[in-house]
Amino acid sequence: MSVAIVVEDLVKKYGNNTVIQQLSFSAMKGEIFALLGANGAGKTTTLECIEGIRKYNSGKIVVNGKIGVQLQISSLPGNMTALEAYRLFCKWNKIKTDNTLLNSFGITEIKNKQYRTLSAGQKRRLHLVLALINNPDIIILDEPTAGLDVEGRVSLHSEIRKLKAAGKTIIMASHDMAEVESLCDRIAIMKEGKIAFIGTVGELTNTYFDESKLCIRTRNPFPTREFMYSKPNGLEQDYFTVKTTEIGDALLELLTIAKEIDNDIIDVKIEHASLEQRFMEIAKEGR
Repeated sequence: MSVAIVVEDLVKKYGNNTVIQQLSFSAMKGEIFALLGANGAGKTTTLECIEGIRKYNSGKIVVNGKIGVQLQISSLPGNMTALEAYRLFCKWNKIKTDNTLLNSFGITEIKNKQYRTLSAGQKRRLHLVLALINNPDIIILDEPTAGLDVEGRVSLHSEIRKLKAAGKTIIMASHDMAEVESLCDRIAIMKEGKIAFIGTVGELTNTYFDESKLCIRTRNPFPTREFMYSKPNGLEQDYFTVKTTEIGDALLELLTIAKEIDNDIIDVKIEHASLEQRFMEIAKEGR
């Protein structure tokens, strides 16, 4: 894949406060790439520098293609209708209006409603339509589903996947770890204006921290050891859980113990830490 965006040694200061510190990463064409971080980590500032709406102090940003931006908060006038907003953005972009985008994103049915009367989901869909008017190669989404209900998130996720399937590059900032895990090819976790991790979700959850939980449930009570603890779950028997970095060795030991006491094994589960847990471990690291 070729590169859509390159950020090299980016530095952004507000007075004496450096909020972006020698930041470097790249996003590939056709991928969904997420910037994650706690509040104040520098995600939105980084996106604004890429978008060209905020100046930075030093470094380099290379954008290979047209950008469309779905802002987290829009300043559209409350009495403007969805259709009026669409026509205005088409005029700004010198593009002939047609109903293709309006129909694709369900705006036609609300086109005569004033912006202030739209639901959060309807506003998000309208924002995305406005971002797509100039047929961008790269789409930047800042908290794309914030405030949406489950149905709204599912609908917008479906549209995001369609954009990826059409070859678009999508850069997003999100606090919704389930959303990130479902959609993104790669993620970068920012901390204090720097990259603390970059890679796939699988690389983060499986290798960055390698302790997992091995859970075993047996027909009869299982003899506990000092390294085990019981985890009540409302079933007939509890699961007994081992925290381990060596799943194979731990499983073999538990199976051996069960065989020695002639105890039937009902279930075995391996639980890796979730993306949210890994994210919190990185975000808190060094505090």
